[in-house]
Amino acid sequence: MARFDPSAFAPDDDTPVFVISVAAELAGMHAQTLRQYDRLGLVTPSRTQGGGRRYSQRDVALLREVQRLSQEEGVSLAGIARILELENQVEALRARVAELSAEVEALEAGSGRTTRVFSVSPGGDVYAARLGERPRHSGSQALVVWRPTRR
Repeated sequence: MARFDPSAFAPDDDTPVFVISVAAELAGMHAQTLRQYDRLGLVTPSRTQGGGRRYSQRDVALLREVQRLSQEEGVSLAGIARILELENQVEALRARVAELSAEVEALEAGSGRTTRVFSVSPGGDVYAARLGERPRHSGSQALVVWRPTRR
């Protein structure tokens, strides 16, 4: 007979499980504050079919961070929104760098030499091109060859 493993049913950090009153208590703030943060787009919980808010453990941690920035650091809510937006951009860029690095490694492993280069637009967009091709984006005509260092 198989043993019951309660950890198999434990939600991860992104599973929306807390109603607003529980999330507010866990975050140490009033439920109305959570509603305001939701309206401002600072912390956006999942919604049930009926429209009720459901917060995850990650949402609760974010609520605590928003409260800390506001109360301890004196950052305005608009400033906090900008900080969170920039943090999300950094995470997206890190994921893209990892993806491009894996692609370069795969290409180098298969052919022994790099056949693709990457260019970056002034806005920060990364484009892959074949060796000798011009970037597809308009603006700068610079072509950058990137070679990762071996570790």
